[in-house]
Amino acid sequence: MTVLKTSMRNFFAHKGRMALSAVAVLLSVAFVCGTLVFTDTMNTTFDKLFAATSSDVTVSAKDASDTGETTSDNGKPPVMPASVLTKVRESQGVKTAEGTVFSTSVTVVDADKDNLSPSSGAPTIVGSWNGNDARTMKITSGAAPRGSGQVMVDKDTADKHHLKLGDEIGVISAVGTHTARISGIAAFQVTNPGAAIFYLDTRTAQQTLVGEPDVYTNVNVTAAAGVSDEQLKKNVTAELGTAGYKVQTAKETADANRADVGGLLNVMKYAMLGFAGIAFLVGIFLIINTFSMLVAQRTREIGLMRAIGSSRRQVNRSVLAEALLLGVVGSVLGVGAGIGLAVGLMKLMGMTGMNLSTDDLTVAWTTPVVGLALGVIVTVLAAWLPARRAGKVSPMAALRDAGAPADAKAGAVRAVLGLLLTGAGGYGLYLASAADKAKEGSLWLGLGVVLSLIGFVVIGPLLAGGVVRVLGTVLLRAFGPVGRMAERNALRNPRRTGATGAALMIGLALVACLSVVGSSMVASATDQLDKTVGTDFIIQSDNGQLITPQAVRAVKDTPGLERVTEYKWTKADFTTPDGRTLDGTAITAADPSYATDLRTETVAGKLADAYEPDSMSVHEKFAEDHDIHLGSKIAVAFDNGSTARLTVRAITSSDVVIDQGAMYTSIDTMKKYVPADKLPLDQLVFASAKDGQQDAAYTSLKSALHDYPQYSVRDQTDYKQALKDQIGQLLNLIYGLLALAIVVAILGVVNTLALSVVERTREIGLMRAIGLSRRQLRRMIRLESVVIALFGALLGLGLGMGWGATAQQLLALEGLTVLEIPWPTITAVFVGSAFVGLFAALIPAFRAGRMNVLNAIATD
Repeated sequence: MTVLKTSMRNFFAHKGRMALSAVAVLLSVAFVCGTLVFTDTMNTTFDKLFAATSSDVTVSAKDASDTGETTSDNGKPPVMPASVLTKVRESQGVKTAEGTVFSTSVTVVDADKDNLSPSSGAPTIVGSWNGNDARTMKITSGAAPRGSGQVMVDKDTADKHHLKLGDEIGVISAVGTHTARISGIAAFQVTNPGAAIFYLDTRTAQQTLVGEPDVYTNVNVTAAAGVSDEQLKKNVTAELGTAGYKVQTAKETADANRADVGGLLNVMKYAMLGFAGIAFLVGIFLIINTFSMLVAQRTREIGLMRAIGSSRRQVNRSVLAEALLLGVVGSVLGVGAGIGLAVGLMKLMGMTGMNLSTDDLTVAWTTPVVGLALGVIVTVLAAWLPARRAGKVSPMAALRDAGAPADAKAGAVRAVLGLLLTGAGGYGLYLASAADKAKEGSLWLGLGVVLSLIGFVVIGPLLAGGVVRVLGTVLLRAFGPVGRMAERNALRNPRRTGATGAALMIGLALVACLSVVGSSMVASATDQLDKTVGTDFIIQSDNGQLITPQAVRAVKDTPGLERVTEYKWTKADFTTPDGRTLDGTAITAADPSYATDLRTETVAGKLADAYEPDSMSVHEKFAEDHDIHLGSKIAVAFDNGSTARLTVRAITSSDVVIDQGAMYTSIDTMKKYVPADKLPLDQLVFASAKDGQQDAAYTSLKSALHDYPQYSVRDQTDYKQALKDQIGQLLNLIYGLLALAIVVAILGVVNTLALSVVERTREIGLMRAIGLSRRQLRRMIRLESVVIALFGALLGLGLGMGWGATAQQLLALEGLTVLEIPWPTITAVFVGSAFVGLFAALIPAFRAGRMNVLNAIATD
């Protein structure tokens, strides 16, 4: 009980300092709990949607996916003949059965040709209005579509794009463009995560999406009373037979959809939890520093406790009890803040088009338990070392001035251990850069990153002396005696300076590493574009949609073009000369002009020869693995087509970035073995202008594709910028998540300075008494903070650039051969660190300036 009272008294005696540490715990716990609540809520939303939209049994074509996704190489959904519906209705236990048609390989535009597809990446679905949809959608205005001139739209999409009854829209599919006017608007009865849905009548949907009547993508079956879904599935399967059809119960359909969405959600969840872990790691330094300084300031008090009979264990428990209280308070607040963060993320996702209702907010019992456990355990573990140090304080310390006793032996051991870890990490990075295979090198890279990071943390106090002196010489000497005092203050306790700088080092090391990798990827791809791409324009969809024949025709009809190259991709089963059969191998078909549009390096033969009839190319690694040479024959069984025996006419280098690993044949060869209605659509289209007509052709191409807003026309400059923007957006997202760790590190600097000011109260009073002004005092504290921040920045940026350069060496094995250090970003981060130091010192410097001189001198 005495230990608890002592802990409570000490905790509230330093509540201001504890509050900063509690905020670090709060932020870390909030990020963990917010991530869990957000992803659980998304799972709940999708589960409700899938459960509500799945019929008792669904029949679809055999090559349809389990999730109902209808994307295919030829842009049309896989379909079944209308006779299937008749057979299903004859099955035992069937109450009702209805044939439907839908597709996600579509683009919908308004009268101004603006794309109505969601910006969140959710699908655009066009299908026939049916009874299954009527269960989950309520028509709020107008009526369901009747006839080819009518279409119904979901309310969320109508509200977002200001659509109303009578407005004209166009549905662009592989078949062509169908226009209709809005006859009705229907609202979801469950939460719509962001899909845009348009409904046609069944006959119109068949013609618009498939191009032929009397076909269905799905048959939705409802069970009669007393018939289970499993029994109904058996009955329907018995009637249809197993060949050619896929039969699923509502649970199987929902599970397949859940697994598909769950993969993406898990990536998001674990990525965010990883950044939360980084914040926890940074918070550990803050907590260790806080308790180390509090223990140092209470050395005399602890000595007196030991002198009157308190055991080491009791002193240790007293400090750990304070940590426990800190962890509980910070974690409880963090759980509440995490729920608020999850709601904020839901609102943010709503701005991007993904609607998540707070009615589905899901807080599992495990979420607060995980948050509390993490916060408390991390806090107590971080306080263990200071608590252990407190327990070692002898009763004789009561007779000395407050201050933690130095342990020279421990410092020497720490230095040796830090050097060994740093050396081992450096050797791991060297092995990674020298690796011949990316997989092997990535293991050494991971090991090198971990060991070098731990090594720098351990050796931080040793580095602090040298680095701070250099920074002091360069930056602080200009400030005269105040600058020299700031330098001495930063050097007074190297362990504290090292721990505070290490907290900032971790976040900035990751920023520097990712900046180097991102810049190197852009520079390498740009270099490859300049060396290999010989076309003027690239036409493609930014969301992965295939290019419809109508859009290709519009490109070919554009004036001012010298040539247009189509580029297709499909899968095939390869039987190689060594007798092995490789299922689902990718093969690329292009026009012969592609050999000019992409100057791919070959190690044998000429790429142009691969576009001759019944010919192909393979890449170097594939040829080595299967003993393939020029003239070798490969049996290629095309998906949805017949088998060809193609002669290898070229072997391309595997050390390329663009189309790495591609194996080429001509479109004419593919047409010979794949029926016209099964021929895949173009992935890309390349166009080259006639000499001197590049600008005019660029403008004409954009005009020609005005009716197809899903496609972008880019010249090489546009393409490079788009690549840079994509990587930049990803890096900005990662930087935003790393900002949490940097905020926690800033709190650590604030806390260190605040406690340092209290520790030096008498010293500050004496300096003020002999003439140091408030302004000079505040400047001294600000300069000390800046030096500590720049110390952490130097370590972090140096370490991160080393990691990034090593990672680039591994990427070079995949063709990304250019190393580029983003000096503007590195410089901006370094300068920004100085401002971080200034910001962190505001409150401690202000409080120091307000200190009463006489009271400060009288402090013991």
